[in-house]
Amino acid sequence: MAENTVQARRSLAGKVALVTGSAKRLGKAVALRLAAEGADLVIHHGNSHAEAQETVAEIEKLGRRAAALSADLRKVDEIRRLFVEVLKEFGRLDILVNSAANFLPASMVSTTEEIWDASLDTNLKAGFFCAQAAAPLLRRTKGAIVNFADVGGLMGWPGYIPHSVSKAGVVMLTKVLAKALAPEVRVNAIAPGTITMPGDPPEWEADFVKLAPLRRTGAPGDIADAVSYLVHAEFMTGHTLVLDGGRNLGPAKEEFR
Repeated sequence: MAENTVQARRSLAGKVALVTGSAKRLGKAVALRLAAEGADLVIHHGNSHAEAQETVAEIEKLGRRAAALSADLRKVDEIRRLFVEVLKEFGRLDILVNSAANFLPASMVSTTEEIWDASLDTNLKAGFFCAQAAAPLLRRTKGAIVNFADVGGLMGWPGYIPHSVSKAGVVMLTKVLAKALAPEVRVNAIAPGTITMPGDPPEWEADFVKLAPLRRTGAPGDIADAVSYLVHAEFMTGHTLVLDGGRNLGPAKEEFR
């Protein structure tokens, strides 16, 4: 009886989720998890048309509805058009996951205005204006937003200055949105780090293992688990959940005793 109650509570049947950047990689893993829990999905993509259609097909095999919608999230008018299409296609929205991002290397010397704008527009500006466009729909359904921050936004990486700044902004954006949209809409974030995916260079995993006290890398399933938790965590808002195997704590073993 208790197990059935928990399963019913975690069901997303009848709900609609939009996951930005969900044609592939982590966004896709999150979309598939939400579909497996019963949600219908909007698969947003930029130019990954083929991958988006493949993801739609996988979701439909799970017995859920899905639609692939494209938009350039660096442009506010495109964001607004995207949400008009979501309402037209599904009639509602319950969950917004802002996972679309880029990861551009840029140091103090190599940072250009173009890199700065590309990082901030995609990683921070887009998340705010997606939330702004989604807010009227989410208020109706008492929905939830999950933003993707990054451990770079907590630790600060001098080789990725604009990226770190943009992701630090996501942490604060999550807090102010949580206050602005309460009590109808909950807003939380995850901050992944030391995550690898199939096809990533093996040296990445070896390096990440050294950086994480847990001595292993994370997987897409770990990210999907965290997003699912935040979607269902009805008494949590304004929180950033760190998923990095302890990397942000510093070296796995103390260098000085």
